[in-house]
Formats: sequence, C-alpha cells, structure tokens
Amino acid sequence: MSFDEEWSTARAAAAANVGTRLNQLPADPGGGGGGNEDLLVNQDHIGAIGHDAYVLHDRLFRDGKHAKTATAEAGNQLKGEGFASGAALLTVHDRWDSQLKTLLAGCAHISNTLNYSINSLGKQDAQIHAAFTQSKVDEYLK
Repeated sequence: MSFDEEWSTARAAAAANVGTRLNQLPADPGGGGGGNEDLLVNQDHIGAIGHDAYVLHDRLFRDGKHAKTATAEAGNQLKGEGFASGAALLTVHDRWDSQLKTLLAGCAHISNTLNYSINSLGKQDAQIHAAFTQSKVDEYLK
C-alpha cells in the first residue's frame, strides 16, 4: 500500500469517528440532593501536604547549597586558566542557584497557603456554626 492510499484510509477512518464528546459525570439517577461531596475539605490531608512542603523546603535549604562554593571556585579557576568549561561551570552554578531559589519560594508558598487555608476554613466553620446557632435561638425567642 502506498503512502497516499494509507493516508486516505486513515483520513476516512478519522472522519467516520468525528463526534462531540462531553466530559461529565454520569447522570444522577436519584434526582438531585447529591453533589455536596465536592465541598468537603479534609484538614488533616491539607495539613499533611503543607507539612511535607515545609519539610521539603527545609531539606532543600540545607542540602541544596552543598556544592555552591566548590563549584564557583572550580569554575573561576578553570575560567582563569582559559578553559571554556570554566565559564560553562559558572553558568551551571548560577542556573542551579536561580532554580533552587525558585523551588524554595514555591515550597514556602505552598506551605504558607495551605496553613492559611486551614486557619481560614476553621474560622469560616466557626462563623457558620455561630450563625446557625444564633438563627435557631432567634427562632425560639419569637
């Protein structure tokens, strides 16, 4: 079979399978009432992820700079001797330092955001509980 024949066959097969597909959940046979599951927040899971991000940040901060001084010294020495690999090593050194700072900032951001979210959700839960409790008390006083 030639390329043109194979291409025509593939195009015809693709054209036969054209249709619209929607990504969606299966229809709820119960007629509503469900769907609240997506509103649940497990603070233990969020806390564990935030803690892992904090641990990763701490580890990267301690261990990510082990070779920084030695790499810079080697790069400068090689560059001073006229080796092209010295300049390349200094470029790697600078790129590593830049990427490490970016990763540290990302880990800190994740950890801080999740900790803030846990505290914020706790306060919101308390406010909602107080509002429902107050509305129930008001109902009895009328």
